[in-house]
Amino acid sequence: QVQLVESGGGLVQAGGSLRLSCAASGRTFSYYAMGWFRQAPGKEREFVAAISRSGGSAYYADSVKGRFTISRDNAKNTVFLQMNSLKPEDTAVYYCAAREMNSVNGYVVGPGRYDYWGQGTQVTVSS
Repeated sequence: QVQLVESGGGLVQAGGSLRLSCAASGRTFSYYAMGWFRQAPGKEREFVAAISRSGGSAYYADSVKGRFTISRDNAKNTVFLQMNSLKPEDTAVYYCAAREMNSVNGYVVGPGRYDYWGQGTQVTVSS
C-alpha cells in the first residue's frame, strides 16, 4: 500500500501560481503511476494530469494544458503539480492518486482506475 498526503493549496488571485505537492509513503513510490484530480462543489471529480512511473510520459486535461505541469521526484517520493495562469474556474479540492503499474511509461486517466488517494488540498482562485 501507499499513503498520499497533498500540500501546497491556498488562496491566490487569478493569473497567479501555486505548486502542489503529494508526498507518498509505504510501498516503493516508483512502482506507481500518479495522477492529479480536482473536484469543485456540486461537480464530479475530474482528471487534471497524469504521469508515468518514470516521469517520462505525462498527459493533461484540455482545460489545463499549457498552464499546469505535472512532475515527480522518485528519490523524494513526491509528485508535483505546478499551476500557472490560474483562473477562478480552477477553484476546487485537488487530489493526488496512485496506481501500481507494470509499465514504466504508461499513465492512467480514469479516476476509477486509481487505487490510492490523498485527502485533498483546497485551491481557491479569486477573480
